Amino acid sequence: MALSLKPGATPQDEKPGRRKQAPLENAGERTLVSPLSLRRPSGRVIYWLVFALLLLSTLITLGPLYWMFSGALKSSSEIVQTPPTFWPVHPGWENYVNAWNVLNLPLYFINTLLLAGGAVLFQFLVSATAAYALSKLRPAGKNIIQFGFFCTLMVPPVVYLIPQFVNISSLPFIHVSLINNWSGVWLPEAANAFNILVLKSFFDSIPNELTEAARLDGANAWQLFTRIILPLSRPALAVVTIFTVIATWKDFLWPLLVLTEPDVQSLQLALYYAQVSNANMPFAYLIAGLALASIPPIVVFLLLQRQILRGISLTGLKG
Repeated sequence: MALSLKPGATPQDEKPGRRKQAPLENAGERTLVSPLSLRRPSGRVIYWLVFALLLLSTLITLGPLYWMFSGALKSSSEIVQTPPTFWPVHPGWENYVNAWNVLNLPLYFINTLLLAGGAVLFQFLVSATAAYALSKLRPAGKNIIQFGFFCTLMVPPVVYLIPQFVNISSLPFIHVSLINNWSGVWLPEAANAFNILVLKSFFDSIPNELTEAARLDGANAWQLFTRIILPLSRPALAVVTIFTVIATWKDFLWPLLVLTEPDVQSLQLALYYAQVSNANMPFAYLIAGLALASIPPIVVFLLLQRQILRGISLTGLKG
């Protein structure tokens, strides 16, 4: 059979396995701004205007971080002076070491890490199992339950703050108080409607043929969850883990109400009570403590930014 060649083409161009390169215009259609738009003066003006606005927004966002890390190197009088100094006149690097020792930050770093780890564990035990039940077990009234979860997202957390505190002070039926207990922080965070809906949306994308085949092999519901659903849901679980750790790390109001003993407090509470109870403590120590407390979330974001950006796409919930 004779090969039909296009006009101007050679046999080498028609060889199987050799891909023709896409034109520049087609490649430009997959970018934010096409090369054709940049060839026009108006397109270049708009491009550089947007670039300048984004650069300015980035500098404005990084401004408070720079002030915090540089302010920790200043003396207390230099921090509050007007006009402020862009860089410390005499940088005091020892402020970070003194803040680490005076504020007893190692204890509160460990407390906060344990709080975050427990919150992640409870998320897997409660939110992940609830999402699995809604997605794969399909209980009666599934749509009503899911609609109830959506409704709770519309309610500001401050509205149910007092009822939640009353429940934690004396758990219904068993009348046990969780004040000054880390469980008082873990339990309210375990049933997170947002995480349940995100995981449920991801579980829906897993083919039912996999679970049906496992059922035919004799697997029960728990084995389906632990051996099939969870291993295939690592991207969604990573996103939920990151969001939970960051939310627990920066949480202040709820631990302020529940954790009153210094030995069980988180890092944010320790910095607050250190400033309130010790008026003679140099203000630079508090700024240094805040700077040290902000390093772990920044490192987590830099290391796991792909998963965080993937989480933005996972938040497109399906019914």
